[in-house]
Amino acid sequence: MSGHTEQISSEGFSVAEKIVLLTFISAVILMAILGNLLVMVAVCRDRQLRKIKTNYFIVSLAFADLLVSVLVMPFGAIELVQDNWIYGEMFCLVRTSLDVLLTTASILHLCCISLDRYYAICCQPLVYRNKMTPLRIAVMLGGCWVIPTFISFLPIMQGWNSIGIIDLIQQRQFNKASNSTYCIFMVNKPYAITCSVVAFYIPFLLMVLAYYRIYVTARDHARQIRVLQRAGAPTDGRQHHPDQHSTHRMKTETKAAKTLCIIMGCFCLCWAPFFITNIVDPFINYTVPGKLWTAFLWLGYINSGLNPFLYAFLNKSFRRAFLIILCCGDERYRRPSILGQTVPCSTTTINGSTHVLR
Repeated sequence: MSGHTEQISSEGFSVAEKIVLLTFISAVILMAILGNLLVMVAVCRDRQLRKIKTNYFIVSLAFADLLVSVLVMPFGAIELVQDNWIYGEMFCLVRTSLDVLLTTASILHLCCISLDRYYAICCQPLVYRNKMTPLRIAVMLGGCWVIPTFISFLPIMQGWNSIGIIDLIQQRQFNKASNSTYCIFMVNKPYAITCSVVAFYIPFLLMVLAYYRIYVTARDHARQIRVLQRAGAPTDGRQHHPDQHSTHRMKTETKAAKTLCIIMGCFCLCWAPFFITNIVDPFINYTVPGKLWTAFLWLGYINSGLNPFLYAFLNKSFRRAFLIILCCGDERYRRPSILGQTVPCSTTTINGSTHVLR
């Protein structure tokens, strides 16, 4: 999601800073590409992951983040390091439109995942099955890709974002001292408010409400787990087990809530600085320093490479699938047989998708 982040020559980078910057940016891009590819391959190869509805959103999210890392980040990195835009005005508009489209799509996918988890954890199984039908999932996925076009390609190609500030944009596009050209994306007040509300503040509000309800449900279930565990004390010389499936279900939901809270925290840390600045800047006459814009923008880009690693470290099913792929199908990491087991294993589902986030 570009701001007028590319014009920083007046503040400049030294050679040492450029080397450090290029190393860091390359690591971010590589992390995003490999991580999101790994998520997509894992879901495609693992039959158990393909059965879980939430993973349709996760694969689509990984695809959006992969496109960010391939189509958006490299060009921004080249301009940042070279201090010059060499690809022409039209490609600048296309690249900027892709930036807004793909980063917004990524955020909307995170919102849809939170709503899916809300229905799965806070509602009864029948309610979840009725709410999250294949048709509704397809509509939600379509919305994640179609809605961003109305704040990206449509207004940017029509120049709606630059109404009233064209002179300022043209002034900042060229640096006569260094004879450099920049891909400048500045937004007027109406576009800044509309874009930020659609791309961040509405999804953020929905995610907060969904995760709050998940947290309350998980807290209640944790209390029920303690009651069930006390009820399982030995009686008549034999160990009496309460409803093991219910206990396992509630433990899994509690883990899911904790995982989602971590993902939510990372999301806020990565994108909140940019979108707060995006709304404030037009009202303070575009005086936010270029380096600060660049830092906030790349902090948001980092989110595109962060989610796969959250899944890898916090999700047993994904972690196992990743290990199988990275270890070339090593049998040690394959899902064990559940024959003869009396306690539900890690493939137990809640509302059709328990172990998506554990």
